[in-house]
Amino acid sequence: MTKMKSALLALLGTTMLAAPALAQDVTGKAAGTILIRARLIDVMPQSTNSSTTIGGTVDVTNTVTPEVDFSYFLTDNIAFELIAATSRHSLTAKNTVAGNVPVGSTWVLPPALTAQYHFMPKEKISPYVGAGLNYTFFYSTKPAAGLTKLALSNNIGGVLQAGVDIAVGSRTWVNLDVKQIFLHTDAKINGGAIRAKTDLNPTVFGAGIGYRF
Repeated sequence: MTKMKSALLALLGTTMLAAPALAQDVTGKAAGTILIRARLIDVMPQSTNSSTTIGGTVDVTNTVTPEVDFSYFLTDNIAFELIAATSRHSLTAKNTVAGNVPVGSTWVLPPALTAQYHFMPKEKISPYVGAGLNYTFFYSTKPAAGLTKLALSNNIGGVLQAGVDIAVGSRTWVNLDVKQIFLHTDAKINGGAIRAKTDLNPTVFGAGIGYRF
């Protein structure tokens, strides 16, 4: 278990114990509510089903980065959430015929829209689940030393989500969230002389705060 996930579990336990004392007057979630959250997220690509034309597999580093999301409630229970974050990752081709080969680095922007169902919207502790789509852009992509070009294909994928909002004030919430993003990309190295593909499929753990308008 990563330090980030351990910290999230510790925060969840502490906040659940503190919530009854901190949130005596909870407005709760309701139709027409706008909820804005800021999270710190740990983005962990899985890099499954990967391969390269020189053998081996693709490895992509984890990263921690900020995330902002905006939720609008159609009803007390149903909301749509727009999620925005960007993260930088390094790529390596591992166990190729040339050994472990640094490929380069890239910034990833995967804006996502999910539809959510919020359980117990009027309670101090309100969990939710969601599902939706993301379209991932790769930008500021840089090849490693010794390579001339690196290009990664943008793609669309699904998102699954689960989380919990814990009231710590009449309009303020602590939030814990996990998302599974399904994402495939193809890489062209040195103009296509070497090619690679991988299902990045990042798991994203996040913790933050939210404010209800």
